[in-house]
Amino acid sequence: MGKNYLIDNNVIIDFAQNKLPRQSVSFLIDIIDNEPKISIINKIELLGFANTIKPIIEFVNASIIYDLDDAVVNKTIELRKKYKLKLPDAIIAATAIVYKLTIITHNLNDFKNIKSLKLIDSYLLI
Repeated sequence: MGKNYLIDNNVIIDFAQNKLPRQSVSFLIDIIDNEPKISIINKIELLGFANTIKPIIEFVNASIIYDLDDAVVNKTIELRKKYKLKLPDAIIAATAIVYKLTIITHNLNDFKNIKSLKLIDSYLLI
């Protein structure tokens, strides 16, 4: 694909529930087939539901998961102080920044003020 993407929870859930537009699904299938990447917080949130469906479990198991190393923790602290983000959003943003990943999400408002972050709306993928 040429780019590295970090996939947010809302995208994974919408994909599993067939809610995304056709062009987004095609784009995401290519990413999923070529090493999908998520943050450890995505794994915790996705698998923390009492009724997690099998496709989501399989997706998480097939993904590269970025842990909370010192670089991500330090960037998370910086982002929370500067932008007053919720902890999960700060961890996702910090992971993307540290590992130079573009976040695919439909919740652009969660991250919109972070200038150093690259975002793509999951409903506008082409």
